[in-house]
Amino acid sequence: MKAFILDKYKKKGALRFGDMPEPALQDDDILVEIHAAGLNPLDFKIRDGELKPLLSYRPPFILGHDVAGTVVRVGSKVRQFKPGDEVYARPRDGRVGTFAEFIAMNEADAALKPKNLTMEEAASVPLAALTAWQVLVERAGLRKGQKVLIHAGSGGVGTFAIQLAKHLGATVATTTSTANVDLVRNLGADVVIDYKKENFEDVLSGYDVVLNSLDGDTLQKSLKVLKPGGNLISISGPPDPAFARKQGLNWFMQQVLRIPSFSIRRKAKGRGVGYSFLYMLANGEQLRQIASLIEAGILRPVVDRVFPFEVTNEALAYIETGRSKGKVVVKVR
Repeated sequence: MKAFILDKYKKKGALRFGDMPEPALQDDDILVEIHAAGLNPLDFKIRDGELKPLLSYRPPFILGHDVAGTVVRVGSKVRQFKPGDEVYARPRDGRVGTFAEFIAMNEADAALKPKNLTMEEAASVPLAALTAWQVLVERAGLRKGQKVLIHAGSGGVGTFAIQLAKHLGATVATTTSTANVDLVRNLGADVVIDYKKENFEDVLSGYDVVLNSLDGDTLQKSLKVLKPGGNLISISGPPDPAFARKQGLNWFMQQVLRIPSFSIRRKAKGRGVGYSFLYMLANGEQLRQIASLIEAGILRPVVDRVFPFEVTNEALAYIETGRSKGKVVVKVR
């Protein structure tokens, strides 16, 4: 099968378009013919070698974390799906590879595609929507009447997080550039901070939750907007010891990961708020709940551009600019 292959870790290195064997099917697996694949910053971070200590992929391997396609074969123990089913998924770590014509994945990672979405739209959903869900629903327990600040509201995670937070009954503030103010307002943001015109930390206060996806400077400033007992949850780092334990990393790596997060954890504690790092995990059951919200018109994906499969490297370069609104997708079939 045709695929985009990472032969060696290299900053801004091109993936090789070539042939790879069709993936083998395990008893709990479904084999999916890929129609479309979503792109994420996680893809170029892995390509650049930034995450080698945390995600041990050995080249050559296929990149890609979002998929929508059709089930063509199922393992002997699969009960949820059958050939012909249209599904979408974020395959679990260690089994990624959606920049290809086929992928085998555990059935627990997949869900039926929302009926009202195209394959390209569906491929834009899993990783970003699961991240928003796991931050706001699982980790923060966001509820009606609370206030949440979502950084980078026009990005892949941000566009879903704004809509989900509004559905949960929260007051939503977000940061964005001038060009995207209308977009985030239309998604439901109550308070929009144009970061080119004002500093969010000077405007906002008394917030229950902050979802950070930006740099360390933004992370530090975010502490100022939280009320005592509030939670600062970052998806862009730095990782904390709790994450290291959850990942099953050895004692040495757990100690190593204490260091980058020490400062922010200490400052958070001094202000009476919590800090945690969240790395999203594959979850087909959550994708089923997200599909229900999409079919009910409560959530909608925002797709910036759809690239042909053959120019996947160009699509990666485009999302690296940080200017895309919502998600970028490659059409495989």
